[in-house]
Amino acid sequence: MTENTIFIIVLTASLAFFAWSCFVRFRFITLGKRDDRFHSIFKRLWNMIFYAFAQERVRSRPFGYNHAILFWSFLVLCVANGEFIVSGPHGSLLSLLPVWLHGILAFIFDIVSLLVLICVGIAVIRRLVFPPPYIEAKSRDAFVILGLIAALMIAYYGMYAAEIALNPNYLIAGFMPVSSFLAAALFSNATEGWVTFFWWAHALILLGFLNYLPYSKHMHVLTAIPNCFFKHLLKIKVQSREEFKKENVYGVGRVDEFTWKSLFDSYSCTECGRCNQACPATCTDKPLNPRLVIHDIKANLLKNGPQIIKKKDIKQPLIGDDGEGSVSEDSIWACTTCGACMEECPVFIEHVPKIVEMRRNLIEMKSKFPEELFHLFENMEARSNPWGLPPAKRGAWAEEVGAKPFEKDNTEYLFYVGCAGAFDSRSKHITLAVSKILNAAGVSWGVLGKDELCCGDSARRLGNEFVFNQMVHSNIEMFREKNIKKIITLCPHCFSTLKNDYRQYNIELEVLHYTELIDQFIKEGKIRLNRTEALGNTVFHDSCYLGRYNEIYEAPRKAIEEATGTAPKEIKRHGSKSSCCGAGGGRMWLEETIGTRINEVRLEEAMQENPKTICTSCPYCMTMFEDGVKTKNVEDKIQIKDVAEIVADALE
Repeated sequence: MTENTIFIIVLTASLAFFAWSCFVRFRFITLGKRDDRFHSIFKRLWNMIFYAFAQERVRSRPFGYNHAILFWSFLVLCVANGEFIVSGPHGSLLSLLPVWLHGILAFIFDIVSLLVLICVGIAVIRRLVFPPPYIEAKSRDAFVILGLIAALMIAYYGMYAAEIALNPNYLIAGFMPVSSFLAAALFSNATEGWVTFFWWAHALILLGFLNYLPYSKHMHVLTAIPNCFFKHLLKIKVQSREEFKKENVYGVGRVDEFTWKSLFDSYSCTECGRCNQACPATCTDKPLNPRLVIHDIKANLLKNGPQIIKKKDIKQPLIGDDGEGSVSEDSIWACTTCGACMEECPVFIEHVPKIVEMRRNLIEMKSKFPEELFHLFENMEARSNPWGLPPAKRGAWAEEVGAKPFEKDNTEYLFYVGCAGAFDSRSKHITLAVSKILNAAGVSWGVLGKDELCCGDSARRLGNEFVFNQMVHSNIEMFREKNIKKIITLCPHCFSTLKNDYRQYNIELEVLHYTELIDQFIKEGKIRLNRTEALGNTVFHDSCYLGRYNEIYEAPRKAIEEATGTAPKEIKRHGSKSSCCGAGGGRMWLEETIGTRINEVRLEEAMQENPKTICTSCPYCMTMFEDGVKTKNVEDKIQIKDVAEIVADALE
């Protein structure tokens, strides 16, 4: 049997096994629910080029360049390896090309192979000597892959170095500096057997690597590029809407209740650890680790997929404390929905929607949720506020500034105060400050007073879609009845919910957060500010739902600068990289009994800038920071002020 025949048999068997492995795994993706990710093809192709091939997010960190170079090198070597496979043991398609073109390609492959070896070396050193705390640095899988890549490059050099040593007049030896150097240094006594050995070593390693991929974490080599194609075209700001019909299943309690894209996400995770490094829950020793949530979904799919296809009982529950392949309830409730994980993910995995879907299943299908939420949901349903206070008290603050009721077709803006701004004693000061600014600018505005209803933000983030759905319909009915088109909000959570989530219910509202309006007033000269230095060294904390979700970063900073004469200092993690205060995702209403308190960690980070004033733009953030300064006994050193309070105090 000739070498060519043996190779054809090995190649056919390898490709068949690879195809079977991919079929089995990708077949499980089809178990997911429908999700249209095929529209706007040209935009998606651009996203794939920009984020996958150009490695835009990967390169946002220094070590990302090592991965990017490795990735780009592999793209180049795909050509070399493709030619290698097609040519077989005793041939070379490249030799059919003009010598100059063959030489240029040989030079590129020679140098790129060296780059791959260098990148592999850097990756190994990083994992062994400088292991990042947010990944499993010494995982067997990682070293197997790195070892296979290195072995593939060594076999490549061995093959060509031996060939050059045997044939001093090898036509393209002058184009291959690395292989020529190795030929002179190590292969002076090479025989034809060396060429054959390294050729087969290269072939077997290449085919072995290919067949190992579907069974390793490096399956993302096959899925990460298309996952960038299938990414949401817009920033993810809302959860999917549920329809309430008899016998419907709500949320996700089994892996096949996810959409196919959510299942595809689980195959695309690179396990880089960027999500859990950014996650405020993971960083404060909570059970939640976004990377492991995605891994558990994948493990559950691989374990239960065959059973689901055969319509048999599943082997392992998706939600529970059943080890790898199950997501614990503590993990699900620990999420603040801050979106930091999704902001960091280089392949656009959508963590938060999956967690909220599992919350929905726990609440709406199993009535399983933390005890504190029982009273919250009861209060929201009965009195449309989290505290269960009488609706008549919603407008009590208005007497102090003479706020007028919103009049249909006569008032331009509705000032939607929100539950915190109406009922929380500290947040009422912010409400009054915003009212003062609106009056100074001469804006036509009014309030709903006792008729104002909760927007339902916390209910939706916690997974109680039924209560949220009721609140949305009640609010929309009122907005349409009063012909409300323009809304000013105090709270970023109300802002994001009214602006983004309500669109799913076919109502278009012009919703502004008060910081946007202040910035507009200053630019138009509607308000003038006396600059004050009384606040001292000021830092600004970005609210997740104002910043990361809605990309409003400059307006609050400009307002502070106009009021103080100095731009606020930045906390180490700020802007799109800002860390959560701990109150989002309904966590405002849940006790933090595991690990370190998120608000205290964020306060400590802010204190590194030696501030006299920490400035916020959200009543939830205000509450969390004020609790933090009390816990740490630094009330005499640090004050917490809202942007509106700073601007109102500076009004001429």
